[in-house]
Amino acid sequence: MEAPLLAGHGDDAVQGAVDYEGRPVYRSRSGGWRSALFIIGVEVTERFAYYGIASNLISYLTGPLHQSTAAAAANVNVWSGVASLLPLLGAFVADSYLGRYRTILFASLLYILGLGLLSLSASLAFLRPTPCVGLTVCPNPSGFQMFFFYASLYLVAFAQGGHKPCVQAFGADQFDVQDPAESKSKSSFFNWWYFGICAGTMVALGIVSYIQDNVSWGLGFGIPCIVMAAGLVVFLLGTRTYRFTCAEDKNPFISLAQVFVAAARRSFQKNPTTIEGKAGELHFQGSSKSRFKFLDRVITVSSDGIDSTGTSSWKVCTANQVEDAKTALQLVPIWATCLIYAVVFAQSSTFFTKQGSTMDRGIGPHFQVPPATLQSFISLSIVLVIPIYDRILVPVARAFTGKPTGLTMLQRIGTGMFLSALSMVVAAVVEKWRLGVARDSGLVDDPSKTLPMSVWWLVPQYILFGVADVFTMVGLQEFFYDQVPDALRSVGLALYLSIFGIGNFISGFMISAIDKATRAHGDSWFATNLNKAHLDYFYWLLAALSLIELGLYLFFAKSYIYKTELRSSGV
Repeated sequence: MEAPLLAGHGDDAVQGAVDYEGRPVYRSRSGGWRSALFIIGVEVTERFAYYGIASNLISYLTGPLHQSTAAAAANVNVWSGVASLLPLLGAFVADSYLGRYRTILFASLLYILGLGLLSLSASLAFLRPTPCVGLTVCPNPSGFQMFFFYASLYLVAFAQGGHKPCVQAFGADQFDVQDPAESKSKSSFFNWWYFGICAGTMVALGIVSYIQDNVSWGLGFGIPCIVMAAGLVVFLLGTRTYRFTCAEDKNPFISLAQVFVAAARRSFQKNPTTIEGKAGELHFQGSSKSRFKFLDRVITVSSDGIDSTGTSSWKVCTANQVEDAKTALQLVPIWATCLIYAVVFAQSSTFFTKQGSTMDRGIGPHFQVPPATLQSFISLSIVLVIPIYDRILVPVARAFTGKPTGLTMLQRIGTGMFLSALSMVVAAVVEKWRLGVARDSGLVDDPSKTLPMSVWWLVPQYILFGVADVFTMVGLQEFFYDQVPDALRSVGLALYLSIFGIGNFISGFMISAIDKATRAHGDSWFATNLNKAHLDYFYWLLAALSLIELGLYLFFAKSYIYKTELRSSGV
């Protein structure tokens, strides 16, 4: 899409953006919060749908599908990991071919289809496994039943991969960074975005998990399908107000690839020289920073990346391409040092939920709190803390630091990583106490009995998770949106999500390896009878790894150069 000729003329025109028909857009009639609210609305419904499935999935796997606790936890981690990595594919399609709006539209339709099929898998007699009620041995689901369930489940993951990175990037695109007021609003957008999706998650955890545990799994999977369909309607209603970013002619992925190919070609040449000349001749882009020495060997031209023959754009690159590549490379150590945070994050929907199922969950004589509902305390703490952070902490921090955002993005992320490590310490202490209660009550060998320990003792670790998310999760979203090259912002948010994808895979691998190793010498740390397990050891291990990770993160964060500083200094 080419930029319209009239865009950028007049104080009200938004440069580099058009409406849904390709016409110039104006601040007074498009974008800003009026558009962002529609987009936040659709993300609220998507998170309701996603967590309506993900939050209680381990209960479905260990219940109707008759899987062991360790196997179910590993399967949940794998599915969550795939769901968090697929946004890389969705972002590639959006930034290179379809655009964010159309990718969101197609992904939403696939999402609704996947959720509908998942509901059928738990509703129709020939698709759902035979219940264990009254049977000595639970029959295993048939191969077809397992195939239909997992095909439906992974279709949801595939659709989420196209939906998740594009919606948030599209929402942030509604704010013009060239306008001071809108630029400030965009920083708040990431806070209120997370506020909205956590509100949707909290409702899903409170309603859907109860229906799944006490009414029907078919209905519990069907409600997210209906809500997702409503979200698509909300998204379409805002179409006339949206701003669409004008795409560049060059594929941004190819643009980055050209830099690394050109640098590789140049690195094999002996005694590279500096070439200077007039416009249209070759120039050598140098740098005094050793971290970019490889890219410094790229020969660049003044404007269009075409050499003197007019044909070889894979041998030479523009200065802007080199700067974009340097920006992208800087993200790698930050990305890598956040992986253990994602491993910790994975435990709230698996082992925390299984712990809660062994404890006293009664409210009054007749009501039992579904264990998955306790995850709502994560969302509740986020909903309560974000307004405090945005309206109180940021202005106070701004007075000391002089920065518009109060804390820098990297400072915000690091604060949450420390709180995440603290949450694992608390979780380990509470789990050790729970095991002590099981021993003292003589219930170690009777996991069917409820322990005389209130489930509310798990609340502090959930709250710490939520407060950590306010800092790290929101900080990562803003960081990976802001610090990638402008044409790759969907990919930036996909990179943030991929942290949790890889983190889930690492979690699944750790669980499987530790389960195998500890089972060989007695009871597994993740024994199906949690009263004989040792989740406390696992939590202590994660706490130690989190502190090591935090130290490495601080080392790399200290030397990180923000994109605006990198460009202005010519590094």
